Amino acid sequence: RLPLQDVYKIGGIGTVPVGRVETGVLKPGMIVTFAPTALTTEVKSVEMHDEALQEAVPGDNVGFNVKNVPVKDLRRGFVA
Repeated sequence: RLPLQDVYKIGGIGTVPVGRVETGVLKPGMIVTFAPTALTTEVKSVEMHDEALQEAVPGDNVGFNVKNVPVKDLRRGFVA
């Protein structure tokens, strides 16, 4: 569970939601669903402080790149 704090569009990378992992883990390749929209997508990469992570754990503030999701479809407050 990861509530979104912000969503960025980064040139050459795409849509990057940002937030803190509250429970569970987040890994590249995982399928995530965003509530309340029921939008489902794959996590392409996970980064913390510009360093790629293989796994984000509770307490980590991370940005993660998602496939084929326009920035306008995600908002602060959504939960992944």
